[in-house]
Amino acid sequence: MNQIQPEITSFGPATLLAGLENAERLDRERHISVHGPLRLMRAAEMVELAENIGLRGRGGAGFPFARKVQAVMKASAAGDRQTAVIVNGSEGEPSCLKDTALLLRAPHLVLDGAELAAAAIGAEEAVIGVTRRDVEASVQQALAERGPSTTLLRVERLPERFVTGEGTAMTRGLSNGPTLPAGRKVRTSEQGLYGMPTLFSNTETFAQLAVAARLGADSYRKTGLPNEPGTVLLTISGALVVEAPTGAPLNYILEMCGMSVGQGVLIGGYHGMWLTPDDAQSVLVSRDSLSALGATLGAGAVLPLPADTCPLGETALVARWMADESAQQCGPCVWGLTGLADEMAVFAATGGQSAYDAVYAHIKGVKGRGACSHPDGTSRFVASALSIFADDVAEHVRGNGCGRPTLGVLPLTTEEKTQSLLVDWTLCRAHGLCADVLPGVIQLGVDGYPMSANMALRPASLPDALKAVRRCPALALRIEG
Repeated sequence: MNQIQPEITSFGPATLLAGLENAERLDRERHISVHGPLRLMRAAEMVELAENIGLRGRGGAGFPFARKVQAVMKASAAGDRQTAVIVNGSEGEPSCLKDTALLLRAPHLVLDGAELAAAAIGAEEAVIGVTRRDVEASVQQALAERGPSTTLLRVERLPERFVTGEGTAMTRGLSNGPTLPAGRKVRTSEQGLYGMPTLFSNTETFAQLAVAARLGADSYRKTGLPNEPGTVLLTISGALVVEAPTGAPLNYILEMCGMSVGQGVLIGGYHGMWLTPDDAQSVLVSRDSLSALGATLGAGAVLPLPADTCPLGETALVARWMADESAQQCGPCVWGLTGLADEMAVFAATGGQSAYDAVYAHIKGVKGRGACSHPDGTSRFVASALSIFADDVAEHVRGNGCGRPTLGVLPLTTEEKTQSLLVDWTLCRAHGLCADVLPGVIQLGVDGYPMSANMALRPASLPDALKAVRRCPALALRIEG
């Protein structure tokens, strides 16, 4: 899966990334020298702090942290049950690396937040769920540097998949069950780790809590917007992690990173929404500004699309990857997302009204019918692309295409799935049309037949390969893998 080592930078004074300007990683001693000692607090005090600074989850839905704490305390009191803490350090989506950056380079800040929360709610255990081996090693090293604690802090590595980060999937995996969504609504605050009321949030949220506990609400609120104070971590183009104050113009951040808004900007990752170039030029990094455009920051992924690639081809590649990453537990995932990916690939490769209609039929077919939010998120991503890139859609519907290749610029996995273009020699009649479509893949011999019956395909060449399959009058081509 995605093993990119994220680069980091900050615009304005760094808080989460403080001390990393000249250090690859903050060990325990350097961490204390940068951030100072940690003062534990009671649950009521932590709730008051979280409410004062408007602390929300930084992994997706943005649920208020204070309400999560209150829900766990209520469930614990009602059943006289022990509580637990889970730090979601899973980033199964290649467009997100901010939590990975924290756990690799500032792990003690995250562990401080977990310990602070555990002490406040009376939990004896806090588990950091991760998927990358190097992240697991970094946290293990940090735990060894910390020494004994009143709270049991431990790290556990789960399968590296997109759905691992879903709340019930991670909770089940850490409870020695399958790392798959439960398929029904389960409140982790009521029934989480081993059935205990559990405070569940993502890595950046706990790091923000640790910073705010040291600074205090008044000092924390000096950065960012009055109604949304502090900083936020963004992953730009799946490689660069940026800390910026809330309220910063998105286009300014991209310019400082040497990028532009291009054809549009995807906000919130592969369950997110596309912004038009005009909207991306004016929007601020804030909930209210993004909400006015129908978007959310989600896990902080920001993906500008360059001008020289086909947006529909890029969408098709992501749709295929998302279908492959599904939990495979319900029809909308097993058949719906696979069908959506198939039809999107056909539309991007060959165009036509019927192909366009088939894509929308699959979008409607999976909406609101999945056992988890994966089908909804994926179909929303595809629908957003069809809406924002309307001019390209029109050209593809007419069968002309946009004239641009699919470069595969949206980050997927570094380990590409192997797909091949196969030739059935019993059917091939040496028409040669396939080589016109895929000159970089199909080479013809002196007799006019392809020189190989099995040709490896890169993800970026898949749309043209589909076009070659459909152009062959002898039906001698097929794709496998």
